[in-house]
Amino acid sequence: MSRNLTADLAADLRTRIVDGAIQPGEKLPSENTLISEFGVSRTVVRSALTRLQAEGLVETERGRGSFALTPPAEGPAAAPGTRPVSSMEDRLQMLDFRIGVETEAAALAAKNHTEHQLKAVHGALEQFTASSGHPGPSMKADFEFHRAVAAATGNPFYTDCISALGQTMITMPRPRLVASEDQDSPERFAQVVHEHASIYVAIADGDQVAAAAAMRLHLSNSRRRFTASARG
Repeated sequence: MSRNLTADLAADLRTRIVDGAIQPGEKLPSENTLISEFGVSRTVVRSALTRLQAEGLVETERGRGSFALTPPAEGPAAAPGTRPVSSMEDRLQMLDFRIGVETEAAALAAKNHTEHQLKAVHGALEQFTASSGHPGPSMKADFEFHRAVAAATGNPFYTDCISALGQTMITMPRPRLVASEDQDSPERFAQVVHEHASIYVAIADGDQVAAAAAMRLHLSNSRRRFTASARG
């Protein structure tokens, strides 16, 4: 019986996260609230949260509560060969893949972009800059910036690749999701904005080498930030 209650609670919370009722970075209802709402024991609540943690949908901070992480990519059922991104290893491998693909995409964007595509990259940069302190919109704007760079290559395969990966590819370190009151968070976000801006400037200048270097640095830094956050 307890196992079914755990599954039911996990399914309800999973649906709220995937459907966006609980946004990335938003705090889940407290244990006491879930106990009252579902009429279950504290053990059931904690078991359900542990299950969601294993799926990469929830991060629990001792003394602070549980927070929603990146939901799975939107869209139809996963295509054959598509892998879920849930564990730390999955996310690091995703970043390694992105370094290879998006470094070249940035160089091609510097070479091939149209004015309309460049404006789209700049617009995505402005949206991301304005999303400070709001993890859900920040994640979406981050993804849209990288998708705009892919579109600026003029090669639809890059666009298709990034679109297929979806927002799941944005690996936000824990401080950007759950430590909004952390004094270091604004500095961390400002650094990411600076990295995005450097990519945009290099693309706008038509400097293929600088654009590739800026993208590689940005994603390598993202990998380092995520690793440090996970260890912390």
